[in-house]
Amino acid sequence: MSFASPPYSIRWLTVEDWPLMAAMMTTFGAAFEDQATYTAARPSQTYLQRLLASDYFIALAALKQGSVVGGIAAYELQKFEQERSEIYIYDLAVAAAHRREGIATALIQKLKTIAAARAASVIYVQADREDAPAIALYTKLGVREDVLHFDIAVADDDGAV
Repeated sequence: MSFASPPYSIRWLTVEDWPLMAAMMTTFGAAFEDQATYTAARPSQTYLQRLLASDYFIALAALKQGSVVGGIAAYELQKFEQERSEIYIYDLAVAAAHRREGIATALIQKLKTIAAARAASVIYVQADREDAPAIALYTKLGVREDVLHFDIAVADDDGAV
């Protein structure tokens, strides 16, 4: 019995892959219907290369024929109470035309491999309550915890810190 390889590949982005990181941001903007956040104030090449070279940022791109069709942006968080880390999936998206092909699951599986190699204790992710496809994916792969998320402004409305 032979299995065909998937029509996509998963690539762990390195400093040389900053153009793919930029393309991944475009994919995120389209997938989240939020182009302004992901493309209006795009970081410089130097910034992206510094981020990709860091030991705390993980970017995985799903590629089809060299084009980015999905990706994960994740952060490794070093814990203080024990010598361990956790991986936080900040963003995960697949272009609409390429959904239901196993790409999101493959991205998470690759991240699990990286997390295991780094001896991380867990991978965690947030999902909006109205995002049923994300909730279904994460429920299939993990255990749900009901938590509250708060955004705390860095400065008050008047600009005071």
